Amino acid sequence: MIGRISGLLAEKNPPQVVVDVNGVGYEIDVPMSTFYHLPATGEKVTLHTQLIVREDAHLLYGFGTDAERATFRQLLKVSGVGPKVALAVLSGLSVNDLAAAVATQDTAMLVRVPGIGKKTAERLLLELKDKVVAALPASAAGSAVPKGNDVLNALLALGYNDREALSAIKNLPADLSVADGIRQALKLLART
Repeated sequence: MIGRISGLLAEKNPPQVVVDVNGVGYEIDVPMSTFYHLPATGEKVTLHTQLIVREDAHLLYGFGTDAERATFRQLLKVSGVGPKVALAVLSGLSVNDLAAAVATQDTAMLVRVPGIGKKTAERLLLELKDKVVAALPASAAGSAVPKGNDVLNALLALGYNDREALSAIKNLPADLSVADGIRQALKLLART
């Protein structure tokens, strides 16, 4: 198994890159989220990788972060989702956006990804419900909602479930204090 590749970035042809490792060029498919953060051609690059062995090919997929690779692996476990669809999901959504979509069961967010229809989105949400957030490293899982982590934790401590808490805080202004955020989230939850 090839777990990581380090070398010089020889070519960039979305969604594929070629990494030169001591004279051997590895063709690696990467999601667009990784592609946009790659250095210039000729510079050193390190990618976390996943090797997929098929009857007719050995395919290498690369990711800028370990969280992306872990999410890719979880996506591959969903029935009917292969490497191309998993790559499309990671190209269309960040790991944190996917975790938030799964937590809130937001099919609309997944349907916006090219190649994902309503049925595939529903299957993804159902099968990833308890897996995506658990599979993420603690740093990424804690930032599934970039603003309002303290507010989210307070709502969870008060007994609200993940879906209710995430939907209550997703539209809170970023400049709110934690106390004001909790107050506004509780008002929103009281209306529903």
